[in-house]
Amino acid sequence: MSRWTACLLATLVLGVAIPATAAAGGYRVQTLAEGLDHPWSIAFLPDGRMLVTERAGRLRILGPEGLREAPVEGVPEAFVSGQAGLFEVALDPDFARNQYIYLSLATGHARSNHATLVRGRWAGDRLEDVQTLFTAWPGKTGDAHYGGRIAFLADGTLVMGLGDGFDYREDAQRLDSHIGTLVRIHTDGSVPDDNPFVGRSGALPEIYSYGHRNVQGLVYDASNNRLWSHEHGPRGGDEINLVRAGHNYGWPLLTDGVDYNGALITPFAEFDGMTGPNWVWTPSIAPSGMALYTGDLFPEWRGSLFVSALAAKKVVRVMLAGGRPVSEEALFTELVNASATSAWARMARSTSSPMHPTAGSCGCFRPSDAAARPYRGRRMQAAAATR
Repeated sequence: MSRWTACLLATLVLGVAIPATAAAGGYRVQTLAEGLDHPWSIAFLPDGRMLVTERAGRLRILGPEGLREAPVEGVPEAFVSGQAGLFEVALDPDFARNQYIYLSLATGHARSNHATLVRGRWAGDRLEDVQTLFTAWPGKTGDAHYGGRIAFLADGTLVMGLGDGFDYREDAQRLDSHIGTLVRIHTDGSVPDDNPFVGRSGALPEIYSYGHRNVQGLVYDASNNRLWSHEHGPRGGDEINLVRAGHNYGWPLLTDGVDYNGALITPFAEFDGMTGPNWVWTPSIAPSGMALYTGDLFPEWRGSLFVSALAAKKVVRVMLAGGRPVSEEALFTELVNASATSAWARMARSTSSPMHPTAGSCGCFRPSDAAARPYRGRRMQAAAATR
């Protein structure tokens, strides 16, 4: 089983088992559960129990008594292979009234598969009335780069990040394909009239932004009406982006990374009409989940983004000022030397979850002394934003 790192602040979820007495930096970490198969996402039920997705296609319940052995019934079958499987779990913002739960997953088969979003009603610890809300088009071969992270916006719509399928990166520059895009829909699956490409000939109406490689961090800052995303670069070039409707984020024409064989992907540091990232890691840290901390238990962290780094084996706190990242610090590095079994842990100081939690996904673990910095194309980004 692979090592997993995930982030949950002020409840911290980590794919590393450590002794319950481990302490550092004014917090204490304790193991909640073991034996999960590639845990991908987590959501809190109103009663304090947690829903945890396993990429192998199971939705599990974690409560005070521990991890329930039987998975939740009613979950649709996922295409499970490589990076494909069950991804995100999220509760509807109006869950107390409608009991809706959203899941993203890969569907189809090896020769034609898609990232898919479904919604079901929570009833007696099972899912009922499951409906497909969105299926990425076209189908693709292979089992990599699905994205799958979702976030809810202030107007009640939701956005979902999609990957480039690894072998389809040029499609991220096309508006007649969902590959390499962020899509925005209503929670019933219909398309908002104010999406940026509605009515444009040859463009898919769900597309909200495009030019993405593999979005696996997505968080909405309601206080400032900002949508932050991060995505995996190739060999280097992991990014944080401030997402704006209709913008093209450049992949594969803009990237700070190179191909896995060392070959140059693009000669461009800037490109007219494309928006560069706000923050870049080269070498790659392999970012997975992302959260915006808005709680009170750790006031010095309030307003920061937290990114779990799979390759770098740490959680990165990214400080924001003036609506952009300005600096970072590494946290929880003491966990690197913990035993390599799959587990879930939390900060014992936490009594509630003040923000939407996220969990890690792809398992590329390798040593890295990654350096982060503002992207060199920031001037181009400011110009593009005025168009």
